[in-house]
Amino acid sequence: MHIGLFPFITDYSMPIDQLAVAAEERGFDSIWVPEHTHIPVNRQTSYPGGGELPKEYSHTLDPFVALAMAAGVTTKLKLATGICLLIEHQALTIAKTVATLDHISGGRVLLGLGAGWNREEMENHGTEYASRFRKLEEQMAALREIWTNDEASFDGEFEKFDAVWSWPKPVQKPHPPLILGGETDHTLRRIVRIGDGWLPRAMNPDRVFDGMQRLKAFAEEAGRDPASISVSVFAPPPKDAVVKRFRETEAERVILMVPPQDTSDTLKRLDRYAVWV
Repeated sequence: MHIGLFPFITDYSMPIDQLAVAAEERGFDSIWVPEHTHIPVNRQTSYPGGGELPKEYSHTLDPFVALAMAAGVTTKLKLATGICLLIEHQALTIAKTVATLDHISGGRVLLGLGAGWNREEMENHGTEYASRFRKLEEQMAALREIWTNDEASFDGEFEKFDAVWSWPKPVQKPHPPLILGGETDHTLRRIVRIGDGWLPRAMNPDRVFDGMQRLKAFAEEAGRDPASISVSVFAPPPKDAVVKRFRETEAERVILMVPPQDTSDTLKRLDRYAVWV
């Protein structure tokens, strides 16, 4: 099992290029960066973590610009989104962005995806809250069309384009893995139908262990090999017992949270986490 990092990258935390180098030097396999294009000042949507929305949510860097910088100073580190809010993008542009990152990094992209929780944020992008998951599924299909066909076209409810040429194609074949966040049965069945992996939040590890069993059952029920679906456990408590327990499962990696701190505090945290690499 691999150990990855989830650095909540901001304009005031440890610079991403320095963090990426430090992560690779310590043997971490991946970095997963968040995405919020903005945070609406007037918001009715409650923060899922409870209480006030933490400052870092309105200070996040663009994930793909940040990951491109990380790509330029590393050679092995996988470059991941945790998560990319696909519904806030248009398929043709995000397909180009992700394929370019995969191209310049030599095939190191992992695309963590989700529909998000912030209703006002997505509505500012023209996405309706009620149809966000339909849009997510359709956009995933559109990405596959663009990445795997020399001439791609799509005629859907949310994405429509006549035959297009779009290069570069991703280095990874058929494309970078599409890894979905979320913990509901709807999400797990969606992963079985159209996903390559699962990215469950693990504040409560027991829920993830239960979810892994449900995911396996749903896959078998649908005639899909459960081993074809990766599991990357997102932000569990950083404790020996928790990491050890996940090592005893089929999880591909555990991703440990790195809060937005200065360089000194961040490096100390990476050194603490490195004992599990």
